[in-house]
Amino acid sequence: MSILNSILSFPFIRRLSDIELFKKYPEEVQIEMFHYLTDKAADTAWGEAHNFKAVNLTKDFTEALNIFRDNTPLSSYDDLKLWIDRARQGEADVLWPGEIKWFAKSSGTTNDKSKFIPVTEDFLEECHYQGGKDVVAMYAKNHPETKLFTGKTLSLGGSKRQDELNPNNYCGDLSAILMDNLPFWAEFGRTPELSVALMDEWEAKLKEIIRTTKDENVVALAGVPSWMLVLLRRILNEKGVASIKEVWPNLELFMHGGVAFGPYQEQYKKICGPDMNFINIYNASEGFFGAADDSAQNNMLLMLDYGIFYEFIPLEELEKTNPKVYTISEVELGCNYALVISTSGGLWRYLIGDTIQFTKLKPYYFKISGRTKHFINVFGEELMVDNADQAITLACERTGAQAKEYSAAPIFMTETQKGGHEWLIEFAKEPQDLTRFQTVLDDALKSLNSDYEAKRYKNITLAPPKIIVARSGLFYDWLADKNKLGGQHKVPRLSNNREILEEMLKFLVI
Repeated sequence: MSILNSILSFPFIRRLSDIELFKKYPEEVQIEMFHYLTDKAADTAWGEAHNFKAVNLTKDFTEALNIFRDNTPLSSYDDLKLWIDRARQGEADVLWPGEIKWFAKSSGTTNDKSKFIPVTEDFLEECHYQGGKDVVAMYAKNHPETKLFTGKTLSLGGSKRQDELNPNNYCGDLSAILMDNLPFWAEFGRTPELSVALMDEWEAKLKEIIRTTKDENVVALAGVPSWMLVLLRRILNEKGVASIKEVWPNLELFMHGGVAFGPYQEQYKKICGPDMNFINIYNASEGFFGAADDSAQNNMLLMLDYGIFYEFIPLEELEKTNPKVYTISEVELGCNYALVISTSGGLWRYLIGDTIQFTKLKPYYFKISGRTKHFINVFGEELMVDNADQAITLACERTGAQAKEYSAAPIFMTETQKGGHEWLIEFAKEPQDLTRFQTVLDDALKSLNSDYEAKRYKNITLAPPKIIVARSGLFYDWLADKNKLGGQHKVPRLSNNREILEEMLKFLVI
């Protein structure tokens, strides 16, 4: 590593010893997080209502956890909404000590168009910013000759606005909150400038980002793969070049999250070149949970000292009145767990809606397997998003196709037809033989999911998948119609009913 790199990377690299500590002592670090959270929040309105002081009367973790669980039920956004609204209206010490000035806006619930996730100052520092710094630290360790510290990171994010409940507060995409609260010195390492990054209108923002960044020394990208790909393709078209390295020759890293990278990987390799590095991160409105500590692999390290206490519910237990709930020391490999978090952001035993599978224990590595509500299980096939992503990727690899976006839903049984799955797929490069693509996709799903394979046996329960080729731009137009362009918005991959797919099918013809 050069002298300049050594100097600039020192604040990041010294953090590596802390990461090694929680990798070596995961249970102990999580116990420490539990006591830190319940102790600090004991005098809040939430802490008093749920008797956190009783939790802190004992130093025995098992006893304290049982008291905590007895007094604090599992919660959804709807369960917390009245508490969050109190904080939005300006009341202090509701869910976490002090006033909360920022709320990350994300997709809504059945009762609300949007969720407003509280983002405290403590959580910004302990979780979101620490996560970003740790990704850089781990990358620099694995790439000692990196030029990451000599250029700028292009961040593609959303926008903010005043909170309608309180003009002294702000709400918006998490990315906008993070950028707007960065220390002044961090602005030197990112692009575009804040006034452009926080623009609300997506098309105008893209034009300004292209205009203001095409001559910058961009060394890294950060954002959602689908939206970043839109930006990169527009830059390539404007410049009349085939590789983004012709625009930014020192570009070396893409830090991506929000959607699975598999369906986009070949497209990125084609326009970014073979020496581009990719790091998968798990950064949601509710917290920064994990990152790949080696860009050569996609499994992520669960970050255990970010002001988050984790619990895990086996997916098959989720709908039970009293589901089994596990701590980090009790999880097993290969099981789908619904993720439950308590955080210094003011969420308590909160089901965020994601499911994960652990791929390694002690230290704990995992992959995102799906959503608690985004799956297809009409016929007992238990098809998860992770299965679908992998199958689409395999089908593209084996048929020479490139998929841009997709969504799937069940075909319900009738008196005259068997059940099945209908896939709406937009291709960047269509397969020459769609029937073969369908067969490869079906075979891939069978190999990845034994329940799907069993239901497909001799076509008795499930018919082969039906594929509809979407016109170019269909998913973009569907998102635009819902005012969900850019930011954290993404296409729902799987649905257990046909409502979303039927909406999309209306966009087949302009």
